[in-house]
Amino acid sequence: MPDANPARTENDFASPTLRELAILLFRRGRLFVGVSVMIFALSVVYAFTGTTYRAHARVLVRRGRADPPLTGQQNAPPDFSREEVTEEDLNSEVELLKDDDVLRRVVRANDLGAHDWLRWLRPHEAEAARSERAATRLAGRLKVEPIKKTNLIAVSYDSADPQLAAHVLQSLTAIYLEKHMEVHRPGGQLHFFDQQTQESRHQLEAAETELLDFANRHRVVMAAQQRDLVLQRLDQTDANYRQTGIEMSETARRVRELEAQLGKLPERSVTQIRTADNPELLRTVKASLLDLDLKRTQLLTKFEPTHRLVQEIGQQILQAKAAIAAEKLNPLRDETTDLNVNYAWAKAELQKAEVEMKGLQARAGTTRAHLTEYRALARQLGEEAITQDDLTSSEKVAEENYLLYVKKREIARMGDALDDGGIVNVAIAERPVVPQLPVWPAAAVVLVGLVMAVTAGTGAAFAADYMDPTLRTPEEVVACLQIPVLASLPAKGRGRLSA
Repeated sequence: MPDANPARTENDFASPTLRELAILLFRRGRLFVGVSVMIFALSVVYAFTGTTYRAHARVLVRRGRADPPLTGQQNAPPDFSREEVTEEDLNSEVELLKDDDVLRRVVRANDLGAHDWLRWLRPHEAEAARSERAATRLAGRLKVEPIKKTNLIAVSYDSADPQLAAHVLQSLTAIYLEKHMEVHRPGGQLHFFDQQTQESRHQLEAAETELLDFANRHRVVMAAQQRDLVLQRLDQTDANYRQTGIEMSETARRVRELEAQLGKLPERSVTQIRTADNPELLRTVKASLLDLDLKRTQLLTKFEPTHRLVQEIGQQILQAKAAIAAEKLNPLRDETTDLNVNYAWAKAELQKAEVEMKGLQARAGTTRAHLTEYRALARQLGEEAITQDDLTSSEKVAEENYLLYVKKREIARMGDALDDGGIVNVAIAERPVVPQLPVWPAAAVVLVGLVMAVTAGTGAAFAADYMDPTLRTPEEVVACLQIPVLASLPAKGRGRLSA
């Protein structure tokens, strides 16, 4: 059923006026005054009895010291790859400042467990538990945070005692510096490197003694270089042996060719040939021919040409003429011979080649013996060179280790000296001092308490009025019951009647 008075519905959602608020406060005056007075009284008590003092300190994180890394190199360069302080570095130092071990040491240094007012309720509590509880309270009151866009870390601690606040931060900074050195550079390095230096020196002396004994025992100074020299001589001797073999082959072939030539050449050769007729034989034959002609002539005077004596004389004449003709065709030869020059040269060259062949054979035998000797010596020196190289490598490694540990020992000594001098990568930029003024002045606390008292009283009045189901005005009756109000009477009868 729709409401007959729309104006009344719109007024239900209207904001309360100041008069209505004042009426509400007057209606709940006792509650408002009680709550306000209680809150204000507590703020006054806190202002004069619960004053808090805050001590401040600032830690600067820097890259003022670069420790070389512990590597196997003799001269390890410092790590300059991270010169700038990063956010991770700042956060690491913040967590280190809030470390449980640091806080426990601060608790023990300042006996913060004795400042617990509730410790009398736990008379049988162990000292470790009391320190742990005090460390937890210290972590809650301690404020550590990095300052934006800087390398500073702000540290603050609140306490009712200004002396205690300053002492806590002083202890915290001192213990933090010790913890920083323990974490970033663990102790005992100097002792470790000193021990390693002594051991490496003994190893170096043993390696040198073993190397010297080996050289004296095998009578070698530098086996590798001696082996190389022997190998060079072996190569030269082998080349000479091969060259001798080639020369022997050439000489053998020359001997065979000279022997073949000597078989073809005569030992002697004709140096002069003279040809001449035999005058006495021709004169005798011609005289006989003349006598035969005379006899034939005489016989022809006596006999016929066909006679036997004439024919015999004629036959003798023909023989005499034939002898004369033959003598003219075959004159006398006078030949002079001498030693053949080519034969003599070939024979001399053959003898020379044979002598050279014997020399080459002797040289080949000597070279072969040298080759065998050099091969054995090279093999022996090779084995000795391997052993000597191993000993030399061991001696060199021992020397490098010794020099490395000497260098590292010096670095560790310098690091310990820097640690003893307090030269680290963090510094206390602002040392804590005893605060003279509280965190909140008494007037400010009272003023804030007054505002909180008024606010709390008003809130309590509104809450009580909201929780009260009583209908106090005609408008509330109309809004809740949806019926018209005919009349309203004041609570004590002094008010004016309304209808």
